[in-house]
Amino acid sequence: MSVPVDTVWVMTWKTKSRAAFDLETTGRNARAARIVTASIVVLGAEGSVEAHHEWLADPGVEIPAEAAQVHGVTTERARSEGRPARDVVAEVSKVLQELFDQDVPVVAFNASYDFTVMAAECARHGLPQLTRFPVLDPYVINKQVERYRKGKRTLGALCDDYGIVLDEAHTSAADALAAAQLLEAMVVKFPELDRPAEALHRSQVGWSLEQAADFQTYLRRTKPAAVVEGEWPVLAPVDASRGGF
Repeated sequence: MSVPVDTVWVMTWKTKSRAAFDLETTGRNARAARIVTASIVVLGAEGSVEAHHEWLADPGVEIPAEAAQVHGVTTERARSEGRPARDVVAEVSKVLQELFDQDVPVVAFNASYDFTVMAAECARHGLPQLTRFPVLDPYVINKQVERYRKGKRTLGALCDDYGIVLDEAHTSAADALAAAQLLEAMVVKFPELDRPAEALHRSQVGWSLEQAADFQTYLRRTKPAAVVEGEWPVLAPVDASRGGF
């Protein structure tokens, strides 16, 4: 039996529950960074918050002052108030995998950073890797639909462009929710993004590789050895044969 075209069109990510995910960490290197805070916000089809999960971890290492200035969590606070890193990683992984198992799309801004941190943390603590499907990344999507946009393409800058209020930037809870709201605002401007999450996920895999290749070509005009990684939504392990990060 054939399915009417309009029925297929209605089954998009906007018609379903979705989740938003964000991490604050010890540094910029996704393969080496440790989780400090994590947030997962589950939203209904209309965008209302249905569940909210937050974690504060003791990463087991010093939190550099530069990182603490960004997210506000010092080493002292993490040690006194945070939970053991392995416990936090296990719980975050469990919630995310349950969402993926239920085909709930997970929104993450610059997803390859957060999911690479998760992959490295899971490997570090001997935990199973996530399936990471489907993921929706407003950063990669915006680079595709607004290729020639000028200025910064940070979460804060894009929220300003789209009228999204981000009062507590660089807290994982605020950033997660803002990323979801940003994607909802983007689909108003670009209706072609109102597609099934699975299809949009697959498109982003190709878009990210193309974006990285274009940027690498640009950088090599002055830095011939420049390399820009484009794997999405998770960067490959440094030594893939060993499965390590």
